[in-house]
Amino acid sequence: MQRRTFFKSAGLAAVSLAGLGSGNLLAKPAKKPNFLFLLIDDLGWKDLGCFGSDFYETPNIDALCGEGIKFTDAYAAAPVCSPTRASIMSGKYPARLDTTEWFGGPGGEVPLEKYRWAVNKPLLTADFKESLPLSELTVAEALNQSGYSTFFAGKWHLGAEQRYWPEHQGFDINKGGWEVGAPKGDGYFPPYDNPRLEDGPEGEHLPDRLADETIEFIQSNKKNPFLAFLSFYSVHTPLMAREDLKEKYEKKRKALGLKTEYGSDRNRNIRLTQDHAVYAGMVEAMDTACGKVLDKLKEMNIDDNTIVFFMSDNGGLSTAKWHPTSNIPLRGGKGWIYEGGIREPMIIKWPGEAEPGKVCKKPVISTDFYPTILEMAGLPARPEQHKDGKSLVPLLKGENMDRGPIFWHYPHYSPQGCSPASAIRENEWKLILWYEDSRKELFNLREDIGEKNNLADKKPEITERLFNKLLNWFKEVDAEMPQLNPGYKQ
Repeated sequence: MQRRTFFKSAGLAAVSLAGLGSGNLLAKPAKKPNFLFLLIDDLGWKDLGCFGSDFYETPNIDALCGEGIKFTDAYAAAPVCSPTRASIMSGKYPARLDTTEWFGGPGGEVPLEKYRWAVNKPLLTADFKESLPLSELTVAEALNQSGYSTFFAGKWHLGAEQRYWPEHQGFDINKGGWEVGAPKGDGYFPPYDNPRLEDGPEGEHLPDRLADETIEFIQSNKKNPFLAFLSFYSVHTPLMAREDLKEKYEKKRKALGLKTEYGSDRNRNIRLTQDHAVYAGMVEAMDTACGKVLDKLKEMNIDDNTIVFFMSDNGGLSTAKWHPTSNIPLRGGKGWIYEGGIREPMIIKWPGEAEPGKVCKKPVISTDFYPTILEMAGLPARPEQHKDGKSLVPLLKGENMDRGPIFWHYPHYSPQGCSPASAIRENEWKLILWYEDSRKELFNLREDIGEKNNLADKKPEITERLFNKLLNWFKEVDAEMPQLNPGYKQ
């Protein structure tokens, strides 16, 4: 009888323990999620099939979009690369870090005379820092401190000196990340002339090589939580594609009867059509490389515990240097503070948490990745670090979230034709402040995604409200401002 009572009591105790769920002392601790971040260089908002391209073929990223959440109103923190990349790593606006221009551009340590587009202009552009400060605790460092293995492959462009490169900013391994913003040597084929990437065999293609390096890291760390940051040099110039892909898209262009068309905006020629065969080949090669890594996650049966981010660092190049792509219906492109320069294709796949195939139309920005990743990993927030980011976890779980206004500050002249400007977006409204003439432009992006109808005079209350918020934000981040050029000659 006593024996029966013991087993009965033991059975009840076991049931009670099982009912404690996550509090069960006998249960295995939850495995931390892995992170794969796919960052593309100069990819336009409409350069993917899942975002509306009828010419470029991106089956792997389209499949990822179906497995994740598609963000239609996602933004880079700047219309050029380095500032956005710094915002992802730090969770801070470029204006707060004074990293508002691409590193190596005019206004920093490089003389203006090197850049013809910045000489003899009405304004002297703001100074900026040309590195991601080592005092910033990057998202990679935050994960590394919490037991994550961290890996970086591809474009870095966040500091010329070696002490600013990925291995000194929280990444255990660095394959190809250094000071440059575009491939050197023979471009997308060896020799790469890259101090952090050994040359491969003749005919090797850089996107494929970076995918292989990422896969090797993942296979070596499949038992550990990891951050694999695959930062493609693609699809940045130089325009170089594999010969087979170039021929494929030349035939496709001819079969579809496509003809290149240009428009004009603010004295710049703007490409209106997506029909560039070499650029299309670059997009497809990037997609294939992404697919190679994503397929490996599934093959290793770790895809269900791997969160995937996909994003571009600025808009597609449509207004300068061969104009390889079109961002229509968006206005402008890389280097512009119009939507074509800052709105990006963004996808997040969070297995078991975010419902696949959903579309989110809420405005979000690249500073938001940092706090989002920490919350996903079950780590405490670091509000003093990611001051300008908001965790997107509520949006990913289908909950309501007030992101608040989003800001941009680009006090520079871009080689793509933009003049110094700042902007704010709140809900459907976007206000742009142009510094040369203090002109304001107000657009309702829900009704006018192409920013064709300036409503600043028709909606003075909204214009004034957003303008005041912009001014207050300048003070908060201590933004560097452009100045009048006393030597300007008309």
